[in-house]
Amino acid sequence: MHRPSSAEAEVADELAAVRPDLASRYAAELPGARAAVLTRLWRALVHESLPWIVRREGGAGLLLADGRRLEGPYADPYAVDGRVTAVRLGRVSYDDPARLLTDLAVPHGPAFAAELGHSVASLALSRANQAGAVQTPLTSWEWEQRVVDGHPFHPNCRSRPGFSVAEQLAYGPEHRPVVELALVTADDCAVRGEWPKWLWDGKRPLIPVHPWQSAHVLQLPGRGGLSAHPLMSLRSLALPDGGPHLKTALSARLTSSVRDISPYSIETAATVSAFMESMAARLDGQLHITRTLGAVTANSPDLAAVLREPPDQYADVVAGERVVPVGALAATGFHRSPSWLAQFTRLALTVGLRLLDLGVALEAHGQNLLVVLSADGDPLRLVYRDLADIRVSPARLARHGIPAPRLTGRIVTDDEPTLRRKLFGSLVAGALGATAGSEAALREALETAVQGVQGLPRTPDLLALLEQPLPTKALTLMRLSPETPGDQWTQLPNPLGEVKLEGS
Repeated sequence: MHRPSSAEAEVADELAAVRPDLASRYAAELPGARAAVLTRLWRALVHESLPWIVRREGGAGLLLADGRRLEGPYADPYAVDGRVTAVRLGRVSYDDPARLLTDLAVPHGPAFAAELGHSVASLALSRANQAGAVQTPLTSWEWEQRVVDGHPFHPNCRSRPGFSVAEQLAYGPEHRPVVELALVTADDCAVRGEWPKWLWDGKRPLIPVHPWQSAHVLQLPGRGGLSAHPLMSLRSLALPDGGPHLKTALSARLTSSVRDISPYSIETAATVSAFMESMAARLDGQLHITRTLGAVTANSPDLAAVLREPPDQYADVVAGERVVPVGALAATGFHRSPSWLAQFTRLALTVGLRLLDLGVALEAHGQNLLVVLSADGDPLRLVYRDLADIRVSPARLARHGIPAPRLTGRIVTDDEPTLRRKLFGSLVAGALGATAGSEAALREALETAVQGVQGLPRTPDLLALLEQPLPTKALTLMRLSPETPGDQWTQLPNPLGEVKLEGS
């Protein structure tokens, strides 16, 4: 019989106090949640360049630096299900990712093992609270609240350290709550863009604050309130009745990053938004940008907010169109035939490669990228939101006679590996890989898209996508390397390794 981890037991105890009706369903969901997190962890162990793994043998065996051997099934780099139910370390079989990492005894392992335990427990809680009939989503925020399992490839897919069970139920989008935001005033605020009149207190802007942030970080009294629907990122929310979307600061580590809002993002928000709107206009209507309407900060990453357009406004409701976050396609069981997947892949690659050639690399993962679907479900156009982590190349812009925006800092780079990693890692290894759900399905979709479209840009970037290993963020390595700031990368086998362009 499996002995519950400390995180599993803690959640069970809290659940018995706040939602005893979920206790049995939570217990029933734990084995599947362990398998889901273990699948993501095993993928990372097989495909990431972890310093204590000295040799990989046939894809199913790993030789550790201390001489031990770790064995498991084939790790499909794009599988998003919980197909890995156990792996072996020496003679011991493990079905619990937290216990496996603890017994691996690697540097920084204990802290990450605790996060994995929380990820399992929170995932089981999320799955347990999905009982009952769910109507077909009508809005993009309803679609993304259907995403229960979180990040498709990160072992910390549902880790929410610092959140009690009551707070997870009250704020987690998969639990479908309405969140009441505090409205806080502060002296010496910086405002960029147009901060709406209804968010002012005289001459001082009102900053919407997430209740978790208000309680655990700021400990500030809020005045008034603002109801909103939480989105996939937890700290971003949709205002009611088709209103704008709001990104709040949330100084908690979810998956890999602390979700605050840097003063740099506020300072550049309006400039980046206007520039990206002009770039999208060059793509023949295939891409819409949710414009940043306004941004405000009290000179602190812990007290800031960004207001942007809702993506739903780019759908023709009369024609039956709808906007769906790409991350919700696989998670919600949306019907994706091979021909549909190829069509969507063609659209996404065309937009991503054209924009990259012009000088902008999108971070087009399944949370930032949305697709406009016809009434029949055909992919028509793309919508992109959250411009904080794009990359802009002045040299590429200049080659096309496009004036560079007045920007400095981390957004600006001419480094080609950096630009390609940003797009390929988020779009191909991330959004498209998760939507396909397997290496074979992704290969088929990419081959069809590359060979069958006359308008696909034949650029050096496309050749790099065809000929080089596919970059992806080394998410587990990053959590096990807290002394190394920023993104770290690994390479996946390229599903397009043997594809040749027609006419080349």
